Amino acid sequence: MRVRRRTVWFMTLLSLVAVISVYYLVDPAKQFNGLTIFTDDTLQQTAITGVTDQEATSKQDATQEVLSPSHLFEEMRMQVNDERSQLREQLTQKIASEEYTAEEKNEAFNEIDGLIKQESAEAMLEMLIKSLGYNDAFVRAEGEKVSVTVMAEELSKSQANEIIYLVKTEWEGANDVQVKFSANNY
Repeated sequence: MRVRRRTVWFMTLLSLVAVISVYYLVDPAKQFNGLTIFTDDTLQQTAITGVTDQEATSKQDATQEVLSPSHLFEEMRMQVNDERSQLREQLTQKIASEEYTAEEKNEAFNEIDGLIKQESAEAMLEMLIKSLGYNDAFVRAEGEKVSVTVMAEELSKSQANEIIYLVKTEWEGANDVQVKFSANNY
C-alpha cells in the first residue's frame, strides 16, 4: 500500500512538471524563473522591469471581475465543496485508521475516487452549459438525479431540452435531469 501511494504521488508530480514544462515551452514569450518565487528581491525585479505607477493605476482601472457574476452560484458551490471536503476527510481518516478492514478501506478509497469523478463531471457539464451561451451554470448530481441551474432571464422548453440532452449524453447515469433558471442577480 505504501509503495503504491509513493508511486501515485511520484506520477502526479512528474505529470505536473511535464505540463508546466510544455506550457512554458509552447509560449516562449513568458520567461519563467523559478528562483524568483523563493527570493525577497522579486519586488525589486518587478520595479526594474519598467512598471511605472501610471501603468499600474491604469491596469487597476482596467481590472475585470473573474469570479462568477452570481454570488448565489458561488455560495452554492462553496457549500457543496465544504460538504464534500468533510466527507473526503472522513474517508481519508478511515483509510489511514488501523481499526478498519482492508475491504472497508477499499470501499472508502472507491468513494473518494467516485467523489473526484463526480466533481470533475459536474465541472465539465458547467463549462459545456456555459458554452451554450449562459453566463453561469451550477450542476449538482446525487446518484441518478442531476439538478442544473442556469443564469438566464427566461428559459424556454427548447433550451431546457437542449440542456437535458447535453447532460444525458455526457453523464451516463443521469436518468432524472431537472433544469431551473435563475435571473441575473449581481
